[in-house]
Amino acid sequence: MTTYAIGDIQGCYDEFRRLLDVIKFDPAKDTVWIAGDLVNRGPKSLETLRFIKGLGSSAISVLGNHDMHLIATVVSLGKAGKKDTLAPILRASDCDELIDWLRHQPLFYSDQDFCMLHAGLPPQWDFAQTVHMARLAEQAMQSSDHKRFFRTMYGNKPNLWSDDLPKMEQLRFAVNCFTRLRYCTVDGVLDFAQKGAPGSQPTHLIPWYQVPDRKSADMRIIFGHWSTLGFYQGDNCFSIDTGCLWGGKLTAITLEAKPKRIDIDCPCQQKP
Repeated sequence: MTTYAIGDIQGCYDEFRRLLDVIKFDPAKDTVWIAGDLVNRGPKSLETLRFIKGLGSSAISVLGNHDMHLIATVVSLGKAGKKDTLAPILRASDCDELIDWLRHQPLFYSDQDFCMLHAGLPPQWDFAQTVHMARLAEQAMQSSDHKRFFRTMYGNKPNLWSDDLPKMEQLRFAVNCFTRLRYCTVDGVLDFAQKGAPGSQPTHLIPWYQVPDRKSADMRIIFGHWSTLGFYQGDNCFSIDTGCLWGGKLTAITLEAKPKRIDIDCPCQQKP
């Protein structure tokens, strides 16, 4: 039995299936962790969702910003954006079933050895706080009042954690960390404007995983979301979004004492 983690697929279904073939993934005995952004911008988001849902307990997916956007599009926004490639899902006869399954996926997942999320964590959160905030947000997404939650989740504020924030602002902050965070200040002020590789950002910003004394430093974290960063192993973290959507690679790592990296080249290139 082998457990693998795979980076952002974003609807590049053919590449995803090819990588599973390369690693000889067997759903009868293996497990695959997927670091979010199953859908959007790539050509086959519908096929990707159906396939991963069909894997049942052999696949564990956390939600990324594009997955959250798809749910919001269906339950509250009513229409997709100009750059979205979500129309086949919106027209599908099983759309409601797929969205219901998707909104019941976690924002954060962990076992005894590894943790997985799509984007990042603020420096103020330790493991217990991370689990607590993920569960609160997941409860809101899965509740009977989930439509209201998805209508109010958009926005860049608040950008600094406080235990005194109103509940909805705490949830928005949490969703932004789990699904959108790349950079913040040494004090934990979040930034969502900078998307380039480390070294290109203003000097007051730091990659979230390199903030000194962050309370999650003891967590072995797998994340995606950051194609300009690419594969990165350091600071007790593994970045595995290697730009499949942009003609880069789709990456898997084995989750073992010394993770092994497996890449395939991807012709699934989209315009930025």
